[in-house]
Amino acid sequence: MKDIKVNEEPTLKKQWIKFKAENPKVRIRDAAEILNTSEAELLATGCNDTVTRLDVNFSDFLTNEIPRLGKVKALTRNDEVVHERNGEYLNPSFGKNAHVGLFVGEDIDLRVFLNHWEFTFAVSEFARGSERFSIQFFSKDGSAIHKIYLIKESNTEAFLKIKKSYKHHIQGIDENEISSKKIDPVKRNENPNKEKFQQDWLNLKDTHAFFPLMKKHGVTRLQSLELAPNKDGIKYAKKVSNDVIKKSLKKAAETNTPIMVFVGNKGMLQIHTGPVKKLLEMKEWYNIMDADFNLHIKINSIRECWLVKKPTSDGDVNSIEIFNFKEELVCTFFGKRKPGIPEDSNWREIINEMDLN
Repeated sequence: MKDIKVNEEPTLKKQWIKFKAENPKVRIRDAAEILNTSEAELLATGCNDTVTRLDVNFSDFLTNEIPRLGKVKALTRNDEVVHERNGEYLNPSFGKNAHVGLFVGEDIDLRVFLNHWEFTFAVSEFARGSERFSIQFFSKDGSAIHKIYLIKESNTEAFLKIKKSYKHHIQGIDENEISSKKIDPVKRNENPNKEKFQQDWLNLKDTHAFFPLMKKHGVTRLQSLELAPNKDGIKYAKKVSNDVIKKSLKKAAETNTPIMVFVGNKGMLQIHTGPVKKLLEMKEWYNIMDADFNLHIKINSIRECWLVKKPTSDGDVNSIEIFNFKEELVCTFFGKRKPGIPEDSNWREIINEMDLN
């Protein structure tokens, strides 16, 4: 009879330990892809050690517990862009169905889509010689949605209390908990009513009405830009060189122009509003490295960029929209603005300069 090794480590955990030893600089997100698993499953191999799986009601947990952490680093990313913003989670608000919510603060500004949220972990890890605490949220397929890292100003006692109070009776992830169902990409409308779509675009009164406009006409984001109206010599969407990313950020930094940077995935949209200062290029990544805001754009993973103009009741609003090779919108730049206030004139000058290149 074959001996049963009761204490034998699970195969995935052994693979992950070996991989980390051989590839110490590879991030867990990239390692998951290489090992043909999900980031959540890799992280969960650390349960009962450096990782604690939590059992939470997301809207209640975000509303009541996360603000207790004080000033932290909020991180939202997709495959091409990473958005990190230091600040406090202020003014939480979730709708009646609690699936859509937001935090609105000067520093941390979030739009939350809870339908995609599934797993939560409290993580204690050693990074750069010191222990680093975080709370990490993942989708049903095990991909990262949002991470909250404690920094020196954070309330560590609140984190430790959360870790203890919300500990899940399951420590780890069972295979049947991970959904392998992939979200089908939105298909292009093969026969859109171009004239009606363009007229509806020209009649916009609010930038938030753009998504309902796309939905009404059944067009993808990129397709909508390709169908954009031209009127009185004005192109409402224009494809430009990918150099617009670097050039617009450099110009914003030089002129101290406050901008808005939107980065999201299926479960979260994170927004920075303010100036950008320290720009740094490192290999394939172009970075903003300011004290409370970091942005990392993987330039060689960007397919195309567009200058986009939308009419509103406060005047035209201009943006730079950045797409990956799956035709997904991965990052957007705006000038700083609020409802009832026209677009920043410095930002408009930057857009006009980008339009000439």
